Amino acid sequence: MVSINEQETLGWLNTSSSDNAEVVLSVNGVSKKFCRDLKRSLLYGIQDIAAEVLGLREKSDKLRAKEFWTLDNVSFELRRGEALGLVGKNGSGKSTLLRIIAGLIKPDTGLVEINGRVAPLIALGAGFNPILTGRENVYANMSILGLSNKEIDERFDEVVEFAEIGDAIDAPVWSYSSRMAARLGFSSALHTEPEILLIDEVLAVGDIKFRSKCHLRLYQLRQKGISVILVSHNPQAILDICDFSVYLRKGQLITSGHTDEVMRIYEKDIFSGRKQPAQGAIAIPENTKVKSSGIDITYLCFRNSQLDKVKSPVTGEKCFFCVGYQSRIKDENLGLSLTIQEVTGEGETILSLSSFNDRAVLKVLPGKYEVQVALPNLGLRPGSYTIKILLGKDNLNMFDCVKSFRFTVEGKELMSQCLYYQARSWEVVKQF
Repeated sequence: MVSINEQETLGWLNTSSSDNAEVVLSVNGVSKKFCRDLKRSLLYGIQDIAAEVLGLREKSDKLRAKEFWTLDNVSFELRRGEALGLVGKNGSGKSTLLRIIAGLIKPDTGLVEINGRVAPLIALGAGFNPILTGRENVYANMSILGLSNKEIDERFDEVVEFAEIGDAIDAPVWSYSSRMAARLGFSSALHTEPEILLIDEVLAVGDIKFRSKCHLRLYQLRQKGISVILVSHNPQAILDICDFSVYLRKGQLITSGHTDEVMRIYEKDIFSGRKQPAQGAIAIPENTKVKSSGIDITYLCFRNSQLDKVKSPVTGEKCFFCVGYQSRIKDENLGLSLTIQEVTGEGETILSLSSFNDRAVLKVLPGKYEVQVALPNLGLRPGSYTIKILLGKDNLNMFDCVKSFRFTVEGKELMSQCLYYQARSWEVVKQF
């Protein structure tokens, strides 16, 4: 874990860059097209290679049959020591843009100007030869990235220590786990200390201790003037590391600027553009029941502090999550369990509540009733969530359940770097 002193030094990793800093990367009107049809794609590829060899190929802004723009007229700049985030849904062109910057593919129109050496961490360990040992692969990879054998010798022990490989460094890479190979690839690229570091969805290559170490290392590199471009679907990683961000949607640049503002627009688009929007309040139709066990959930909803139904609760405000049910039996100890996950997250549980764990006794009588779960200050940050509801005597003996109830949480304040809302007040008092 990163120590408290290190966290204070990181500030938390978001180090603002000067507007006068040197521009190390300039992307000017870059566009790239691909073909959806395999046969046509191969034909176009042969034609383009032949034109390239003969010196006849020109950058074209015209689409041929079955082609589409994966990037369309994208422009931005990256300055020395700056961290830039690339955000957008899958298929928005982020990885394609990184590959163009890395020189792996060429743009069809536009220009990329680079001042310095680029190290792409696009597919960690992808360049490793499984037959060679970790040691041999480190020398091969770091040589490809431009280091001499002497420079690699000087940094080799740091690479191995950082990757936490130990004695396995002299074993063939085929014997490594995927995470071991990824850590070694990450460590090799980090210790080349290029002018520009490209990172594509590869920060989650270990446990929380290793990830914290990676974040600290990125901060140290930025202090030396190394610039970073990060692609991640983890909003908090972008907010923690990047000063500025670029939001791509279907290959087009939607907005760029300070990360908190870009993320606000990006998340708003995600939530407003979903095919399955927040349900707000739903009734459970009878024909969805397989077999009644005596107690049936009939509706789900949120209520505000005045107990009026609302479509979306608000972060930091009092609300009630309500489960309506109809009972044909009497029971002295009904239980309700709620499991909440973030739609845009990685599937982890954000909040889990259980009346059994809280030793709350819910008595049931025949008739129609509503269980109200009071949340004095809703801690969920603005976003889109799903909730799983179990109603029964325990998790194994259920009367009824709803596997997924989707809802959104709205917010009145900026929470870009917060994982949850903390109710608070501020006051100056005399020391005693």
